[in-house]
Amino acid sequence: MSDPAVERDAAEAASAFAHPPVAPDATAAYGEHPDHVVDFYAPRAGDGSAASAPLVVLLHGGAWRAPYDRAHVTPLADFLARRGFAVANVEYRRGSSLPHQDADGPVAGRWPETFDDVAAAMDALPGLAASALPQADLRRTVVTGHSAGGHLALWAAARHVLPAGAPAGWRLPEPPPLRGVVALAPIADFEVAGRLGVCGGAAEQLLGGAAHLAERSPYADPAVLLPTGIATAVVHGREDIVVPAAVAESYVEAAARAGETVGLTLLDGVGHFPLIDPGADACAVVAEEVAQLAW
Repeated sequence: MSDPAVERDAAEAASAFAHPPVAPDATAAYGEHPDHVVDFYAPRAGDGSAASAPLVVLLHGGAWRAPYDRAHVTPLADFLARRGFAVANVEYRRGSSLPHQDADGPVAGRWPETFDDVAAAMDALPGLAASALPQADLRRTVVTGHSAGGHLALWAAARHVLPAGAPAGWRLPEPPPLRGVVALAPIADFEVAGRLGVCGGAAEQLLGGAAHLAERSPYADPAVLLPTGIATAVVHGREDIVVPAAVAESYVEAAARAGETVGLTLLDGVGHFPLIDPGADACAVVAEEVAQLAW
């Protein structure tokens, strides 16, 4: 007997992935690895004559696993560019492309490389954008990301509150110059995500396995990297069966306990993928949330 929730999720995923990739206006490298690249999309709203536009840094999802790269969010990058934003679509190293022993598929993420790359990309972006996308107003930078990318967006905004002893290059001495973060169905609380089996235990794999959870979570779990002092909004579908809304709700509750208010928009009748689907109403909500922080 079919499961309506699973059928809806499959249909939403098919719709989101049906859009053809959109080529960027420019690409720049922030390191030597083939995945150390950022694609830039110039703002396309109106007649294109605007002198400057807010910069949206986009971090793709895919459970930090190698088969999922930035290509699947290029339609979202184009959607945001057509809404008047300058967009930087960041690639980063993910898990191996090959299944590992005792794993159901490719392992999620690399420790510490996934985090090394996000930190390096964020640090390099001002210089890269100034050259590749002069319309980008770096004073109005918003970071957004979907699913695993939502986790990385929250982490990028929390680097100044990382504990002492964080790997080299991760910790910032002061808050990053961001207008805010819009996290889309983020894997934002590793304890809850693990308990719910999100993405086949991807968060645990990202940290290198169960043996490293206690040691590494304080440097990687957004739910313990609070408060950040950075304006943060979370958008999540109530019908999400990939990353259940309980994960976002737990993160928001953790922020409240830390004395910080995080906005939470729960969308009725919406699952995991409409948030990155330019053909879905939920994607327009995402653009509105970004605009509220950026403009």
